[in-house]
Amino acid sequence: MKEYYAHETAVVDEGCEIGKGTKIWHFSHIMPNCKIGENCNIGQNVVISPEVVLGRNVKVQNNVSIYTGVTCDDDVFLGPSMVFTNVVNPRSAVNRRGQYSKTHVGKGASIGANATIVCGHDIGEFAFIGAGAVVTKTIPAYALVVGNPSKQIGWMSEYGHRLNFNAQGEAICPESGEVYLLQNGQVTKKSGS
Repeated sequence: MKEYYAHETAVVDEGCEIGKGTKIWHFSHIMPNCKIGENCNIGQNVVISPEVVLGRNVKVQNNVSIYTGVTCDDDVFLGPSMVFTNVVNPRSAVNRRGQYSKTHVGKGASIGANATIVCGHDIGEFAFIGAGAVVTKTIPAYALVVGNPSKQIGWMSEYGHRLNFNAQGEAICPESGEVYLLQNGQVTKKSGS
């Protein structure tokens, strides 16, 4: 007995592992051998290509394409109509299967509506990719990036608030009260906060 919900118009191919409490909505296609964690939400008209791995509580909004080579950790948010790629130099007449570049999205990261993630560039945990951004390089943890090509304009907390660091390299999330440290161009959450 399956412990997930799939709308009658959704297609789930053979060999998929889908976690308890996951919901797959209208006209979505989960291709062979995908692994989708518990309590995920797969919106309308989503394509998840073979062997993609999604962690727990991943939210995939409508019209998203997730291609082979992509893995997402727990609590990732993929905004409406965002897309991953998996071939750097696609040509219709040249078969590049087996040459897919990998992309990993870290825990808690958010990718905004209509963003494009060019393959081979990982997204750090809790990074925040603005709507419409085109990511052409690896993004560090907690980074806030926008634009085409994307550029980093700041840092974000785990609750999705912009962090403003003081002269000592500390910032406090206004919602959680957690303290973050900026050292050597990297942000970490202060333990015990």
